[in-house]
Order: sequence, then structure tokens, then C-alpha cells
Amino acid sequence: MLKFSKNPKRHLLAGVPENYTAIVLAEEAKQTDDVLHICHDDTRLYDLAAELAFFAPDLDVLLFPAWDTVPYDRVSPNTETVAKRLETLSLLQMGKSDKPRLVLTTVNAVLQRVPPVDFFKAAFSAEVGRSFDEKAFHVFLERNGYQRTEQVMEPGEYAVRGGIIDIFASGTGEPLRLDLFGDELETIRTFDPITQRTTGQVDRFDFRPVSEVALDAEAISRFRTNYRELFGAGSNDILYEAISEGRRFQGMEHWLPLFHEGMDTIFAFVPEAVISMDYQADKVIEGRFEQIDEYYNARVEAEKNGLSESGMIYHPVPINRMFLERDELPRLLQDRAVYDLFPFAPPEEKGQTETLDAKGRSGKDFSAERSLADVDIYEVVRKYIVEERLAGNQVVLTAFSVGSRSRIAGLLKERGAPTVEVDTWKEALKTKDGTPFVVLPMQQGFRAPKLCVISESDILGDRLIRPVRKKRRGDQFIADASSLVEGDLVVHIDHGIGRYQGLVTLQVGGAPHDCVCLIYADNDKLFVPVENIEVLSRYGSEQAGVQLDKLGGTAWQAKKARLKKRIRDMAEALIKIAAERYLRTAEKLPTTEGVYDDFCARFPYAETEDQEKSIQDVLSDLTAGRPMDRLVCGDVGFGKTEVALRAAFVAAMNGMQVAVVVPTTLLARQHYETFIKRLTGFPLRVGLLSRLVTAKNTAATKKELAEGKLDIVIGTHALLAKNIAFKNLGLLIIDEEQHFGVAHKERLKQLRSNVHVLTLTATPIPRTLQMALTGVRELSIIATPPIDRQAVRTFVLPFDPVIIREALMREYLRGGQAFYVCPRISDMDEIMKKLETLIPEIKAVAAHGRMPATELENIMTAFADKKYDILVSTTIIESGLDMPSVNTLIVHRADMFGLAKLYQI
Repeated sequence: MLKFSKNPKRHLLAGVPENYTAIVLAEEAKQTDDVLHICHDDTRLYDLAAELAFFAPDLDVLLFPAWDTVPYDRVSPNTETVAKRLETLSLLQMGKSDKPRLVLTTVNAVLQRVPPVDFFKAAFSAEVGRSFDEKAFHVFLERNGYQRTEQVMEPGEYAVRGGIIDIFASGTGEPLRLDLFGDELETIRTFDPITQRTTGQVDRFDFRPVSEVALDAEAISRFRTNYRELFGAGSNDILYEAISEGRRFQGMEHWLPLFHEGMDTIFAFVPEAVISMDYQADKVIEGRFEQIDEYYNARVEAEKNGLSESGMIYHPVPINRMFLERDELPRLLQDRAVYDLFPFAPPEEKGQTETLDAKGRSGKDFSAERSLADVDIYEVVRKYIVEERLAGNQVVLTAFSVGSRSRIAGLLKERGAPTVEVDTWKEALKTKDGTPFVVLPMQQGFRAPKLCVISESDILGDRLIRPVRKKRRGDQFIADASSLVEGDLVVHIDHGIGRYQGLVTLQVGGAPHDCVCLIYADNDKLFVPVENIEVLSRYGSEQAGVQLDKLGGTAWQAKKARLKKRIRDMAEALIKIAAERYLRTAEKLPTTEGVYDDFCARFPYAETEDQEKSIQDVLSDLTAGRPMDRLVCGDVGFGKTEVALRAAFVAAMNGMQVAVVVPTTLLARQHYETFIKRLTGFPLRVGLLSRLVTAKNTAATKKELAEGKLDIVIGTHALLAKNIAFKNLGLLIIDEEQHFGVAHKERLKQLRSNVHVLTLTATPIPRTLQMALTGVRELSIIATPPIDRQAVRTFVLPFDPVIIREALMREYLRGGQAFYVCPRISDMDEIMKKLETLIPEIKAVAAHGRMPATELENIMTAFADKKYDILVSTTIIESGLDMPSVNTLIVHRADMFGLAKLYQI
């Protein structure tokens, strides 16, 4: 067993592949009091945390991520990220833990200074049954970064309603509800922020800061003094004015040192910890120092050259006050034991090198076999498992989800390699009969003494996964009185429309009882006990001019009777439509097990819950014997294309032709490339029809369609031409239906008499949505975000070259790309000239729909190949283009776009 040393020197820990790191760190933490591991970035940090939760569930793992902003940014870091940082620092300042403790952090987090240790000792204790000073609590919340809101939804928010205080504190997965009775704290309950329903109770909680900036009088005075000493105080300095008035300012965290007497580093919170670092962390550290210098110098140059046309002054804090200096990190580590993880076999030299008996490579690289279409990759895996087990090694398989585990297990079983599905690492190591198969988010496998781990990525290629999150669904009924605001209109199931007047306490049977007070016509009052709140629902229409119902009157009952009759009439019409649909017949298109599973395994993501349900809905429709007419509604990038791919594959493998109609040439080209990539190796042919296709190829595609030689065709409006004929059309897929006009819809109706129809849309038109909601068309909704999608951060600002350069340079330095959308073609030349002057180091290219087809295709291909960093365009980019590297979008003259257009963009 490897022995970890506390001797103050640098150690090389060789033979530790990246995906074996979690097991090594778990062993290290068990041998020492505290371990601080420095990851390359936040992605690596969260991957490692997930692996540690599986391999060492008893280990106390604390996460200290970096701010999700660039140095000297204008925006504040994400509240969840800040809450996680503060939770970790608060726990660390308390001293040693009873369990082995491992702190995971990143290079960016280590190089940034943090508030002093004493700052995190501030706490406010609340205990059920004890007295509670509500005034002092409010002062604590305001000072330590909590924001008062109407309803608590995110970390750092709190709301007050009489004797109830809702608060989302750091260190909690859910917000807390404090119920006061006079000066006594009666209960502390956790609740779901979406439904507002109670989920549990706690007896005691220590509230700690949720912001690294305190805004009490002392901190404000300190900021003013420090700011004037460094920069002076100009009359137009919005930041200085806001802080002086005690108001929080967007991005003020980037002046953090000015609020504190002094700053510390993360190492001050773990004075006796052993330090370990990812392989080549030193290179990442140097790159971060260069990035800090560049952003600081850009800020200084921008102010010097007067680029801030909007008048938004930005004085950057000196680097040495906000970040570590280059020679400071070695000094901080010189008295500690530091381990540099090294993935390869140990070098020849002895001395300070410590080795681990593990091979620096993954379990097996199947990429060579996987690239051959005629090779059965699962048979290759089976043979490899047999070889490893004969050599006396334990083999463990890992998958990203329960669904992919079942799929791969079934394919291996068909080839004579039975697997055993287990849930924990201990169970996997104890399994003797069959190969243990676990769900573990690991990108690549590894080899260790007597152990070989094979991941899903090793078998099927790179996969992208997302953590499974609890699914929340809101409803129209009111779950808690806290979700109402005084003056809201509500509907009582028996008494009709009333106005919410607040919570009141009535004496009932000699005991206090909480009731919801509703005001009706003639100022009549109705008190509804809170335990019967399910009889109330929100009034869902425009509230202006609404007449309140009269208690005891007949108007509400008459309304209900009329509505019930309308519902019966509507139901009769819908039943008639449904009966007609059921009388029609269509070809049954069943899935072929094995072949279909192999196709699904090529999907490089873990299917979301909504996506899986939509796929199953479509497959059920295809085998029902009736023409499918299903609408799949989901935001751009939420996985609708994969639903279409599965349906198209099933239909084509059953000998039916598939037509995919899209609104733009760019989207048609993108879908064509996606279909070609996914269908390689299968006996299916795919064609393309759009203005980007030559006349010769177009004629050949039409001929093959008519002769039945083409299985799948993807096209724009060209596919709806009268001279297009299909030999055996079985499935019609319409992508972004809202972009097609009336004439196109009529042509689609001619195609779809007995054809299965699948419609995909992100923004359905009202008629389409109404048909789906009333049951004329079946509806599937994909509401789960795709992997790694962060909440969109939107800023409405006047034109400011500094901010534009900052946003585009941020994307450029992270290796990404950006869209710059203009409302008119005539604006594009001016924008191109401004960008050339503002950011000469970045390559920009312009594109719009009036360009010749070949030129537009060449530009989009070059941009997709990352030959350009910025695409200046009109709204041609709105229709579902899949470019994962584009994460920044600048909309020029946003006032010239409609709300629907801005949403689609």
C-alpha cells in the first residue's frame, strides 16, 4: 500500500491515470487529517466529486469552486457557486472534522484571494424552542449578503410574511422556513422552492454569510477609503456611488479586497493539509497568470484610451491585492507535503519519487475496432473481459445511466457475456458470477493491480453526460399560502372568484388557527383553513376589470354549469375526431432489437427523462397501426433531433421512406451531416434537397426517391415541390413547423393522408399548440435542459465597446465562438469595421440569407470548422443550429426585434 508523507517536500506520485485519481485520493485522505487537491478546472472538480461519492461514500468531500467569471468582469459570480464556496470556507474555519476530509478545488480558485478566516466566523444560530431576536436576524441577513424577495427561489434570498421567515441559506440543498410565535422559534422546516411544500424539519441551524462582500457601515467606510486612495472618486463613478449608499452593485465582487482589512488564501483554512495536484497543473497555473495579466492590462488600456463610451467607469484592483503573485504560490507550499500526480509509469530516478503499482493507461482503447463498420464491438469487449478474468483480474463495467447500462448489458448478454447490475463499489468488487455493471459518470476506464474498469466511453466513444436532477412539476393549484401575494385573484372551488387578503390567525375552539382570508363582492369575507388550501387555485386570466363573485349567490354555480356544457360539447367533437383517426390505418413499424439498441448506443449523451418519454411515445405511435400525428415541443438544443433520428431509423429499417422537412438551408445541411454520421455502417441511404445542392445532384436525388433507392431525404421547401414523388413514404418529420406558410401546409396535407407525421418545434404557433392541447394531435414535451447547460445570463446595456470586447475576448480565450446578430443587412458592414478596430486579434466573417448559396455554405462550413471566431449575421442563425462552441450572443439594436424573435434567437 502506498504511504503518504507529511514531510515538507515535493513528491512525484507516478502511475496514477486521471480516472484512477479518485481511488488514490480516497486512500490518501484516510491516511492523513486533511487533503487539498487542486484540479485543472471546475469540470474536472465536479467529475472527481461524483467519482469520490461512488468510490468512497464515507469520505467528507468539500468543494471549493472558482467564480464562474473572468478576471475583472462586470458581472457577479453565480449565487450557487458563491454559496458552495462560502459553505466550504465556513466548515473549514471550524477546524478538524471527525471523518477523513478531502477538499477539492481548482487552479483558478487557489490563485484568487479570499476574505480573512475571521470573516467566516460570523454566524447566527437558530434553535427550535429557544428565543429568537428577529431584529438582530434581519441585520445579520442584510450585512451578510442576503437579498429580500417576495418568494424565495435561489440561495441568498429571504422573504418575510408576518411570523414566517423563508430563507435559502448557504450549506442547504433546500430553503428553510422559520415559524415564529412571538419571540420564540416554533419550527424550522425545509421546503421545495417550486411547490413551496414542506419536505422535512430540523431542530437547529447556523446561518452564515452568502456573499464574500459585507455591506455594513464598517465595510462601506473601508471601501470608500481604499477606493479613493487607489483611484480617487469621480462624480460619474456608479460603483462608488452605489456602495456609498449601501446598495449592492452588479459585479462589485471584483473589488473584494477593498471591503476587507486584509485577504487570505485557501491554504490559511487548511494549515496542516497535504496538497495534491492534477497532472500538469503547473502549466494551467502559468496560463491563468497570463490570463489575469491580459485582462488587467486590457482594463487599464481601455480606460486610458477612453473606450468606455457609455460612461461606465472601471478601475481594476491591482493584481497583487486580488490574486496571488507568481512567486507567492511556491512560498505558500514550501513547508507542506505536495504530491504531483503523474499518469505514466514511474521514471527511472529514485529519491523523492513515490510510485504506485498501477499502469498509466485506461482499461482498454477500443477506438480502432470501433471505427471499423464490420466489427462487432460488443464481441470485442466480450473477448477482452474473458482475457482479463483468465489473467486473474476483476473486471468492472460502468455506464452513464440506468438506461444505457440495460442496453449495453442486453447486447453483451446476446454474445454470451452475462453482467450483474450492482449499485455500489463494494458490491462490484465482491461480485464473482458475471461481470459487475455499475452506473458511474466516468469518461474513461483504468487499470490497477488486479482490477480493470471499462467505461461506456471506452466501448462507444466519447459520451456527454449530465447529472440526474429531481424533476419538479408545478401546477395550477396553490400548494402554500406563501406563493400568494396580497391582492392576487384566486378561485374557490365552491364560491368562485375572490381576492386574497393575507393570512390571519383566528381563535377556534380556544386555540389559534391560521386561515387564508378572501374578499368577495360587497366586502364579504371567507376564511379558508390553511390545511384546506387545495380548494383554491390561481385565477389564470387577465385580472383587470374582473368582477368578484358574491358569497352565497348563484352566479358562480351558473358559470360552472355553462362551462361544463361547453366542455361536454368540446369533448364530443374531440371524440369524433379521435374516432376518425382510429379508423384510419397505417403501416406498423416495430423496432428490431439489437440493431436498434446498437443505433441508440451511438448517441453520445445520456437521455434525459423527458427525452426518453418522448422517444417511447413516438415508438408506441409507430407500432399502433394508426397514422401518428405527434408534436414534440422543446427548447432549442433540448434533444428533439434525437427523437427524430430514432423515429427515422425505425421507419427506414422497416422499408419505409422518410422525409425530413426543415425551414432553412443551414439547418438542412446540419441535419444531413448528423444523419450521415449516425447512420454510417447501416444499410440506409440519406439524400439532401436544398438550394445548396447542385442541379445535377438534385435531379439524381429526385429520381432515387421516386424509384425507392433513397431511404431518408432531408430538405427545405424544395422537398414540397409538386415534382417530388415518393415510392413508399412512411414517415414525415417537420422541423420548426412555425416557419412554414399556408401554401406549404397545404402541400404537407397532401403528403400525409396515411403517413406517420412527427412535428418538432421550440415555439409552436397557437393553432398547432391548441390542437395538441385539445388532443387532436398527441403532445410530448421535452423540458429537461441538455448537458451542462447553464442558465442564460442576459444583460440589456447601451452600446459599450469595452463590454463587447470583454465578452468576445472571454469567448475567444476559452476556445469558443460568438454570434453577433444584426437586425438589417445594411448594419453588417459597419459592425464588421468596428470589430476589426476593437478586436484586431479575432477573425470575423459575415453571413446573411441573400448571399449566393455556395458562398453562404462555404462561410458556414468555415465557421463550423472554427476558422473564424465571430459570425456577424442576420437572424438566419435562429432555426436550431447546433454549434456547441458558440456560447456568447450579442444582439445589435435589440429594440428592433420582436419578443418572439429574441426568444427564438
